[in-house]
Amino acid sequence: MEFGEIAAAEAEGTILAHTVRHGGVVFKKGRKLSAADIAKFTGAGVTNVFAARLGPDDIPEDEAAAAIAAVAGGPGANAQAPFTGRANLHAGVHGIALVDGERVNALNRVHESLTFATVAHHAVVDERQMVATVKVIPFAVPRDALARALEIIGSEPVIRVEGFRHCDVGLVITRLAQTKPALLAKSEQSMRERVAALDGVIGEVVVCDHSIEAVGSAVARLQAKHRHPILVFGASAIVDRGDVVPAGVVAAGGEIVHLGMPVDPGNLMLFARLGGVPVIGVPSCTRSPKLNGFDWVLERVMAGLHVSAEDIMDMGAGGLLAEIPSRPSPREGRPKAQHAPRVVALVLAAGQSRRMGSNKLLADLGGKPMIRRTVEAVLGAVDKAIVVTGNAPDAIAEALAGLAVETAHNADYESGLASSLKRGISALPSNADAMLVVLGDMPLVDAEIIRRLIAAFNPAEHRSICAPVHQGTRGNPVLWGRQHFSALQALEGDKGARALLDRLSEELVEVEMPGDAILLDADTPEALATLRSAGFA
Repeated sequence: MEFGEIAAAEAEGTILAHTVRHGGVVFKKGRKLSAADIAKFTGAGVTNVFAARLGPDDIPEDEAAAAIAAVAGGPGANAQAPFTGRANLHAGVHGIALVDGERVNALNRVHESLTFATVAHHAVVDERQMVATVKVIPFAVPRDALARALEIIGSEPVIRVEGFRHCDVGLVITRLAQTKPALLAKSEQSMRERVAALDGVIGEVVVCDHSIEAVGSAVARLQAKHRHPILVFGASAIVDRGDVVPAGVVAAGGEIVHLGMPVDPGNLMLFARLGGVPVIGVPSCTRSPKLNGFDWVLERVMAGLHVSAEDIMDMGAGGLLAEIPSRPSPREGRPKAQHAPRVVALVLAAGQSRRMGSNKLLADLGGKPMIRRTVEAVLGAVDKAIVVTGNAPDAIAEALAGLAVETAHNADYESGLASSLKRGISALPSNADAMLVVLGDMPLVDAEIIRRLIAAFNPAEHRSICAPVHQGTRGNPVLWGRQHFSALQALEGDKGARALLDRLSEELVEVEMPGDAILLDADTPEALATLRSAGFA
């Protein structure tokens, strides 16, 4: 790869290394410069640019990042489309991330152009949370370096996420003569909060005397009722295998796996099994909501992971928790992590089709109405879609029968496109981070186009509006961040948001698309014929 300052007149086909703002021209870094771009540079008086020119043995940044992300993530770790050399992996479930640290290190030692970062091994992650990111530092990766990285990954993922199993947990709480009811209640509440945070429930609580016989009977009773796991919160600390709680588990037919752990707080924890059911002796420090070693074991058990004595003994590195104020308690919640944006598609299907002569959205394309094909493609890339109806709402609803979409009727559809935008925005859920405005008459826009737009979305980096372009021409759909919803609601008439895009150019990123699907709609019978010839019989 060649990199440096070159004459603008010779820069066609290179990748712009830094954003250029000059004489009204604004081109953002990462743009592949076309002949039209060079002409604009010349007209604006730009003589030199910093750019990269790839060679035959260079793999472009997005291609390389996508190749790694596609195979590095296993079940529960979903790869996002790449953008600017970055491909993120997000958790598909609430659970525990399992990371092969040795191979992560090996990947990062292949070549300085390629980096791979993950959350910690056994970290608890939320659904949609970013768990790993592939980032190409320059604009390309040497072909042989990418090959070595893929060889390291092989057929086994480097990171996966094991989801919590919605366990029905049994809880035993023992008492002594002097044990106060308030202490019993505090012990139970602490366990309920911890279990609920891991998507489980306390199915049954047994309060019994602090004796071997009573503990054995309670544990056996819960095991017979298929409670899993079983937690035993003793009235006094467990200090030996012969103590009341471990002896009670053995009396019920269980086996002690390990007593104690190299984590503080949490040293005095017991791990045992009864008929394959994990039984955990809870340390008294767990009455506090602060993190302790018991939490690390409970998390793994609630995700269905096997826990061995060696696993517990290996928790010492990083196991000193008492003086780490940055570790919040379950009640306080974990520090905010990066999450995949919640994108809702707004499919505009309210128009009158004046230029077509009939409702174009109901036109047959390969045996399906046009609007159905458009919506099916959208649902392949987003979790939620809202279809804004106006003209012929019943016929549109019939065309979408069986699809998981919501509809929002715009009674004022004759006033123009802006009214449909307003109606759609009013129907958005409160947790939507962004909306994708999709025109119902663009059935060639597929899920991959939408995923590329979502991958580009990053408000923190002033990419809160993402628009597709093909050979310098901007098309649809356009992705809008929540911060722009109020400006969109202020639009009037039938002009849409084109003027708003120009006004908010600092927040706009143009995402290059390989084909012209983003430019093809069906406003006229001739345009419909073109669509049919493009892939629909």
